[in-house]
Amino acid sequence: MNAVKFAAIIVALGVGSVAYSEGGAVNISSPAEGAKVALTAIKLAYDVAPGTKGDHLHIYIDGEQVAVLHQLKGNYTVDKLTAGKHWLCIRVIDKGNTPVGLEKCVGVLAGNVPPMGY
Repeated sequence: MNAVKFAAIIVALGVGSVAYSEGGAVNISSPAEGAKVALTAIKLAYDVAPGTKGDHLHIYIDGEQVAVLHQLKGNYTVDKLTAGKHWLCIRVIDKGNTPVGLEKCVGVLAGNVPPMGY
């Protein structure tokens, strides 16, 4: 992952499982931050209040856009992850397809990855 993507993910993390901005909020109720998940069929449960500027959502895995959603509450199934740490993110987008600055990410550990033991 390049430094720009990593910095964007760190900024997006915020505090807790809800990110607030521009009168809106993004809540990821599942998986929880730091959760251990399977390699397939990971359910990303979300609830978004898009604020005054938001129109729809983009889903990102490790900084790469994987879906466009118009449903503001529901579930998105992540079909496949490789073993290791991943970032699952939701970003609110306006009608012109520009991010409005409202997003939330959770870090998960996919598969049966043993601890590093440092």
